[in-house]
Amino acid sequence: MARNSILLVDDEVGIRESLSAILTEEGFKVETASSGEECLALLENKIFELILLDIWLPGIDGLQTLEAVKKMKIDSAVVMISGHGTIETAVKATRLGAFDFIEKPLSIEKTLLVMKNALENKHLQDENKILKSELGARYRIIGNSVPMKALRQQLAIAAPTNGRVLIYGESGTGKELVAHALHYQSLRSSSPFVEVNCAAIPDELIESELFGHVKGAFTGAASHKVGKLEKADGGTLFLDEVGDMSLKTQAKVLRALEEQRFEPVGASSPVTVDVRVIAATNKDLEQEMEKGNFREDLFYRLNVIPFHVPSLRERAEDIPVLTEFFIKEFSSLYGRKPKEISQDAMEVLLQYPWPGNVRELRNLVERIVIMTPSVKIEVRHLPPVVLQKGTVLFDDPSEAKSLSEARIAFDRDFILKKLEENNGNVSRTAEALGIERSHLYRKLKSLKINFERN
Repeated sequence: MARNSILLVDDEVGIRESLSAILTEEGFKVETASSGEECLALLENKIFELILLDIWLPGIDGLQTLEAVKKMKIDSAVVMISGHGTIETAVKATRLGAFDFIEKPLSIEKTLLVMKNALENKHLQDENKILKSELGARYRIIGNSVPMKALRQQLAIAAPTNGRVLIYGESGTGKELVAHALHYQSLRSSSPFVEVNCAAIPDELIESELFGHVKGAFTGAASHKVGKLEKADGGTLFLDEVGDMSLKTQAKVLRALEEQRFEPVGASSPVTVDVRVIAATNKDLEQEMEKGNFREDLFYRLNVIPFHVPSLRERAEDIPVLTEFFIKEFSSLYGRKPKEISQDAMEVLLQYPWPGNVRELRNLVERIVIMTPSVKIEVRHLPPVVLQKGTVLFDDPSEAKSLSEARIAFDRDFILKKLEENNGNVSRTAEALGIERSHLYRKLKSLKINFERN
């Protein structure tokens, strides 16, 4: 699409010639059409930023042409022109997607002003689409493992609703990413996403952060403050690490959720909001309830749609694709040539237990991209902590260079023999080993033993 490209559609030769000449002098690239049919034919092969469209045309009229343009999903800005305009016609044109409506005889100054406004509006819409697509990429849930496919399916179902979501998962698994993705895919995506880290805000300040306060409400309250709940009005409030919230604050949050109304600290009149709440925690809230640390009524308010974000250990098959994604991300960010990771180095990453989950992997890749001069990432480029705990598998324990490697080789050999004794039946093998079947599945995966579920 050429910048400042205009399609002028009018059945009067004089208007086409004179207006085309004026617009060309103003720096526009102008093409003309004498009918709606000719306009639509041109649009089959070319896209214009702006269409100036006369309403009264031979054959199909301007409104019918406009309707056809929108059905073709062409997002050109459209300004309607008419010498016999009525309010009803103008309203219909606007409903069909026209930006504005100008009357003949045309005032050049007014025409240029309306065109300028229409183009500025289109440029803003185009920029907004680009930003939304960038946000979509930023909050993309990466991974082809079964748990991640299931998570994406749950997201697609839950996101368009107003149901409250409680996200469980270890630190570093990407709970915040899931919350952002829920908001981005929701009907509230154009409204604010406001985050409150319940673990990072001191207990004496969290009420003020959530609900705001009026001037003089307490020592140090020198001015009025709008709380996070009010800032999220119409959008989404994300309560991160909600399990760290005090019981006193939990009671106020519960009331605000029930009534969608609250009073700022020190205020005498309530504030009403429309907010969707998403919460996340790395704690077992049912255990916290048993200990008396978390309100049961608040738990059931938040836990309408529970999500579990798996640890990286539970989705180890996603490590290669995540590593590649982070290498591309940081290579682009720091202006480096994209690096390639060797098979041996990847084997070490696959064996490492990743206590910090995806966050730890992301930080590690960033460090490697910055600090490794060569294009190929080898085992020697990995940090000591990963080399100590991430081991390469050996079929023969005598080939191992350390006690931990020998133990892993022994485990692999022993489990393979037990599988053979039980004709590959995982359930019977787990029983013979005295472990849970789910634990054996994880063990088989970590030791790279091919198996079929049974």
